[in-house]
Amino acid sequence: MFRKETVLEDKAFKVLEKIPTRVFASDVTASHYVAGLIAETIRRHNGQGKPTVLGLATGNTPVNVYRELIRLHREEGLDFSRVVTFNLDEYWPMPPDSIQSYYRWMRENFFDHVNVPAANIHIPDGTLPPSEVASFCDIYEERIRAAGGIDIQILGIGRTGHVGFNEPGSSRESRTRLISLDRVTRMDAAADFFGEENVPRQAITMGVGTILAAKRILLLAFGEQKAPIIRKAVEGPITDEVAASFLQEHDNAEVICGPASSANLTRLATPWLLGEIEWTPGYERRAVIWLSLTAGKSILRLDQDDYDHHHLASLVRQAGPVDDLNIRVGRSLWDTLLRQGMAPTGKRMICFSPHPDDDVISMGATLTEMTKCGNEVHVAYMTSGNIAVFDDYARQMLNFWSDLNHIFEFDSNRTLSFVRKVKDFFAAKTPGAVDIREVQQIKEWIRRNEAAAACRSMRIPFRNAHFLDLPFYQTGEVSKRPITDADVKIVTELLRKVRPHWVFLAGEMADPHGTHRLCAEAVLRALRELGPDEKPEIVWLYRGAWQEWDVDMIDMAIPFSKAQLTNKIFGIFKHQSQKDKALFPGPYDDREFWQRAEARNRETAAKYNALGLPDYYAIEAFVRWEGE
Repeated sequence: MFRKETVLEDKAFKVLEKIPTRVFASDVTASHYVAGLIAETIRRHNGQGKPTVLGLATGNTPVNVYRELIRLHREEGLDFSRVVTFNLDEYWPMPPDSIQSYYRWMRENFFDHVNVPAANIHIPDGTLPPSEVASFCDIYEERIRAAGGIDIQILGIGRTGHVGFNEPGSSRESRTRLISLDRVTRMDAAADFFGEENVPRQAITMGVGTILAAKRILLLAFGEQKAPIIRKAVEGPITDEVAASFLQEHDNAEVICGPASSANLTRLATPWLLGEIEWTPGYERRAVIWLSLTAGKSILRLDQDDYDHHHLASLVRQAGPVDDLNIRVGRSLWDTLLRQGMAPTGKRMICFSPHPDDDVISMGATLTEMTKCGNEVHVAYMTSGNIAVFDDYARQMLNFWSDLNHIFEFDSNRTLSFVRKVKDFFAAKTPGAVDIREVQQIKEWIRRNEAAAACRSMRIPFRNAHFLDLPFYQTGEVSKRPITDADVKIVTELLRKVRPHWVFLAGEMADPHGTHRLCAEAVLRALRELGPDEKPEIVWLYRGAWQEWDVDMIDMAIPFSKAQLTNKIFGIFKHQSQKDKALFPGPYDDREFWQRAEARNRETAAKYNALGLPDYYAIEAFVRWEGE
């Protein structure tokens, strides 16, 4: 998404890839490609008077495929009346009307919007008693065979490499069955169930053998968190520890990646190991930094032997000599450092924070420094973050408020009625149920006041804290609506009001809940609405709690001291509802947010030092957005 080098498509650079892999410029473009393949197959089969049998997946990965198919149905008349569908999996046990049910998800995100006949829709039944599951699975397999087999099977991929719910250990011959879920899979699903303890321990899934029997397989993978497993599945050996690796045996399988999920493939990460490349400035910088970290030597100490032994002799021939090359790359890194006394002054700046704590977690030290240097700093909290407050913490705050009103005799009757309604709801609430509006408001104000406290710690006046409550988030569920013109309008109006010189927004794609991606979409769309005289001077992208920029991508690095890092951590502590254990910490890291922020900032500083730059205590890093 942010590296400018062309993706190498020559056969020599794909030699390690055992499954044909396409890398697209964006996740949406990739999804539209897949939707186009499906639509073309449906149209061809409709013209031949025969059905199209689709194997379908659920979740964030294929959602844009379904949205594009819905658009094609509504706007271009794509006819689904001959389509037959078989879904990959379903949790067990699972009522079909549950907000976590794949049955419900498919209806809300696809089937309710196209004309697939109800009789043609097949989804594993999560309501079956244990004694009937095995026979149902046999019938499911028979129905697939009776339909003529699956023409196109859509897959996602889990962190363990599972496709469907085929966990590590699933055999090549496995068929539709009840399976126990791996803990990693359950952790990945925890956000949808408001806690890992609420995730079912079993699921009904098509088997690896069932999937491989499809005529064509399209595996989609988006986001940085998928990059390591995509490399294992595509370049690694076939093993039942990575079920997706079995696709290497299929004659018509294809992996569809966005820029982030493909980043670890050798032809993208280190293409110079595979063949001769055109040495652009971006490749030059990346290769020298890679060499320095691989060889364990600072950039200025690298010599000809280091380049020769690590397949970089062609870089020296084109861009050398070695000393000049080292100095040039070393200086480019030095120039990224916004050292003491270099911070701008008198600028208006705005940080768009997807959740009420992303600002201080991601760039708390930078915001404090920019305020200290006399800049007018604003923070726009794009969503309320109210679904991420534990019920027990909300009850604690409710009791405090109730007791305070009772002690000071404020609106006692109204207070009692309100408290009784909320407590009755909590008493009857089932895991994962959507909160009533009153509870959502309590949780919203908890997070709003925590954000205000964090602003004080960063010296940002409360008048510069903007709570946007974008409509896309207001579902009460983990799943969110797409960004609409209503969301963009709110952001655009704020930009026109503040007229910032600098804009900061979350540019990381590893957010497991998708809110960061949607918020970035809203801001970037809003920026396009602005006239030439309204646009900011610079747009900076920061990373959230999950991942940091690779050093070669960093355009601005802001170093800070141990005392400044401590102040940032205390600012994170203001978010007490997220302290100790957040409701949605993400499945990839069980540390608290302050621990992740501290480690990430110190690791970035350590990498700069290893490359030969000053030994700073911590660094916050940013990438300059150059537009699409």
